[in-house]
Amino acid sequence: MTRTHPAPREKQAEILKYTGGKMGVAAVPGSGKTWTLSLLAANLVREAKLGRGQQVLVVTLVNSARGKFEQQVRDFLDEGDLGTLYRVRTLHGLANDIVSERPGLVGLADDFQILDDYATREIVKEAINAWFNAQRDFGVEQYIKEEERKKDRPRWLWREESVDIALDFIRQAKDFRKRPEGLRAALSAYQGAVPLGEMCVNIYEAYERSLRYRGAADFQDLIRLALDALEADADFLDRLRHRWPFILEDEAQDSSKLQEEILRRLVGENGNWIRVGDPNQAIYETFTTANPKYLRAFLDEPGVVSRELPDSGRSAPAIIDLANRLIEWSLSHPIESIRLRRPLTAPLIRPLSEGNPQDTATTLQLYIDREMTPEEERVFVAESVRVWLAENPEKTLAILLPTNVTGAEMAKVLRERQIKHTEMLRATTATRQVAGSLLRIMSFLVAPIDAHALSEAFTVWRRDQREDPETLAVATLLRRASPVEQFTAPRDSDWLMDSVSSIDLPDRYQRLENFRSLVQRWQEAAVLPIDELLLTIANDVFREPAEIATAYSIALHLRSFAELHPEHRLAECVAELKEIAMNRRKVTGLSDDDEQFDPSRYKGQAVVMTNHGAKGLEWDRVHLMSVSNFDFPSADPFDSFMSEKWFARNRLNLRAEGLAQLRAIISGEPYREGDATREARVEYAAERLRLLYVGITRARSELIITWNTGRRGDMIAAKPLPALSVAARRDKR
Repeated sequence: MTRTHPAPREKQAEILKYTGGKMGVAAVPGSGKTWTLSLLAANLVREAKLGRGQQVLVVTLVNSARGKFEQQVRDFLDEGDLGTLYRVRTLHGLANDIVSERPGLVGLADDFQILDDYATREIVKEAINAWFNAQRDFGVEQYIKEEERKKDRPRWLWREESVDIALDFIRQAKDFRKRPEGLRAALSAYQGAVPLGEMCVNIYEAYERSLRYRGAADFQDLIRLALDALEADADFLDRLRHRWPFILEDEAQDSSKLQEEILRRLVGENGNWIRVGDPNQAIYETFTTANPKYLRAFLDEPGVVSRELPDSGRSAPAIIDLANRLIEWSLSHPIESIRLRRPLTAPLIRPLSEGNPQDTATTLQLYIDREMTPEEERVFVAESVRVWLAENPEKTLAILLPTNVTGAEMAKVLRERQIKHTEMLRATTATRQVAGSLLRIMSFLVAPIDAHALSEAFTVWRRDQREDPETLAVATLLRRASPVEQFTAPRDSDWLMDSVSSIDLPDRYQRLENFRSLVQRWQEAAVLPIDELLLTIANDVFREPAEIATAYSIALHLRSFAELHPEHRLAECVAELKEIAMNRRKVTGLSDDDEQFDPSRYKGQAVVMTNHGAKGLEWDRVHLMSVSNFDFPSADPFDSFMSEKWFARNRLNLRAEGLAQLRAIISGEPYREGDATREARVEYAAERLRLLYVGITRARSELIITWNTGRRGDMIAAKPLPALSVAARRDKR
């Protein structure tokens, strides 16, 4: 059965005429770039006369996009026997394919393993601890405020921050293709003080030793090693060039220097390469090695045909006008350093001249003059959402926030008001609740003489009757148990018999006796591997299949944690469990990036998500929250930055300073403290402008923007909002 597809728009049709060569496409939000690239891939499969063993290669950024591409290409082809003539891979997946085909070329065994970000971080933490234990006289305290040094906390503060400093350093060093031994030699020859660089070179050396011991590579290694393999064997490169005569790259604005170089090698001087992306949606620069400058340079490169997809059928004209107003405002940004960086550029979004599905009544509200605390903002949005969902049960709605933590706080308010919603955060409320319940019981097993911990464990067991007067009474009674062992393991004296009469209070006595049996069972199970212990507890306290499944995923995560750190004991595992409960750790299997999130499946409810997570998605109504000068700063002198830690002296961005010292070591040029911090402020402010643009363009017909004054009450509305409010008032109906 042949499917029918809509006719391409004029600009899409120009791209679909492609038959070969290099082409760059700047595509605005809602322009149908994925649809166009998928149709082009299908056309090439049918018409390019591919030879034996040849494929059209489609490369994209994340697994969720890969799945969408595969489905769309299949739909366009509608012919099963053509499925072997195209391949869709993420950039990391492609690199893995290359390395796995010839691992010996880059010194890896055939059975090498790939460490995920979680494992990578744990190895770095391990190396950090070893470094600080061995280098107790190392002068890291110089980076901490004097008043904090007096509180005897600097080494603890420093260890926490050092993990991120070292991870950034290692990631960037690998992007520069610099090995630890080369950096060690450069550091020895460097004239000047670079203490962060010295620390990170040592951590890098220890980290690489750990990878070699495991026979492993990390994600950044995959990119570097794939390029090494392509350079090491010309015949191997020729075979891959023959295999993939056409390369179509999506989300090219998020490519890094090494990723681009891999594709350049595969394409060759006269190969066929299409790069599609939107530099205005480059929102990963500050925490990856990606940079939109590579796509911008490609679009201007001699021999590259440059095209645009400026027509958007996603948003109503008033919302498109607002997004365009942000682009125009950024080009005359009041802060010169940001203006010169050109964070947002043409093309402007152009609404469809006819047939725009969102050419309807629009709600566009920017609450510039409404000053709210964070809690007031959450309540305000929740009540607005409640009313709107009641009136629009068949429509979609998203609440977008800057971080997973603020997203979790918003979800809590929705839950308290019984407003139907779905969380798409690092860890959902359900995950955090299960992790929190397990944490309370595990905390008692770590501190078995703590009466308060015993009481908390009881409350978890009776959580379905948490507010029941009898449950509260027993919990209070257990907090007074002393010593606790006389309840959990009575010998000469039984606290239970002494405290509760089995005749006068038989139900209470029986409840406590049952709980004691459980506690004894858990204490006996504490000698088991961590995953078996957690599952033992889970089977005793959870009843719902979803809770048990979540506990199982957490148990697997803790087992991996324990395997990475065989020296760790129960206390360290409990600390890791706390990271999950506090929404600071992603657990594989609970927030699955491999699945394409489809907002249309969540009509009549609010979707809570981060701004970054919303990229590529769209909803009928969007609430953009916390658009203040903290979450969207403009590098004003009074702005605060997340990356400038409260304990660092002179507001230094220690991660940026570490990278600056890396560059100084490599180049041999002098390092000047503070320059990198100032530059990082400008980079971050530019990226946050793009993030605001992404948030605005997620809305089809309704957009509400609010801000709050922050925890200390000193935040103000983000700098672009007053300028945008002019457009909003003009279009307000």
